[in-house]
Amino acid sequence: MSISNQKILIVGGGSGMGRALARRCVEAGAETVIAGRGEDRLRQACEALGNPVNLEVAAVDITREDQVVELFARIGGLDHIVSTAADIEGAYRLLPELDLKGAQRVVESKIYGPLLLAKHGAPRLGVAGSMTFVSGIAAYRPAARGSVVAAVNAALEGLVRALAVELAPIRVNAVSPGWVDTTIWAQVAGDRKAEMLAAMAERLPVGRIGQPDDIADAIFFLTGNGFTTGTTLHVEGGHRLI
Repeated sequence: MSISNQKILIVGGGSGMGRALARRCVEAGAETVIAGRGEDRLRQACEALGNPVNLEVAAVDITREDQVVELFARIGGLDHIVSTAADIEGAYRLLPELDLKGAQRVVESKIYGPLLLAKHGAPRLGVAGSMTFVSGIAAYRPAARGSVVAAVNAALEGLVRALAVELAPIRVNAVSPGWVDTTIWAQVAGDRKAEMLAAMAERLPVGRIGQPDDIADAIFFLTGNGFTTGTTLHVEGGHRLI
């Protein structure tokens, strides 16, 4: 199914996987809205994509229900909703060092945010519409310091399955990335980012770390495949095998 002349909302579209998806959607002829908390970042993404006429920006904090309501009232009808948003600041900590506020931010961005997008976005979608959310490899290969993120990713996939049943025939899916080279790694690894990514690349069957375009391809597939729902698509270079 082509998404040409369809309308897609990409929360987290200002950077990384979301921006890579926005580029693909714009090039495919879709009316594309990129949304996020930082309007400056969204404007910079728009400029980086060449300021196409079929791309607009919308500042929103998806953990705030009033802002989500206002967002959908402003942008109107849609065909697809995607969220790649994740706030992990302060979440990657050993338990003795864990600040509950950091854990709450992850829950709000990856559980409450998608829940609010589904609650207020579903009425804006047609029967052929879809929602796609992003979980992650931590749900399957947790590591020390990653307990909160592992739990939240697993919970998000449970939410996706429940929404696929409740919102049918609207399709609801998740993409579970492995290690992808995005700016989020500055929070996870700090100065050791390059070292850690290189070490993982050597372990993975595909011999490399993921790129934002790898995940964008997977999300793009799910928006267009009308026979896929309640599914988690793993795009992780074989990480679950090692």
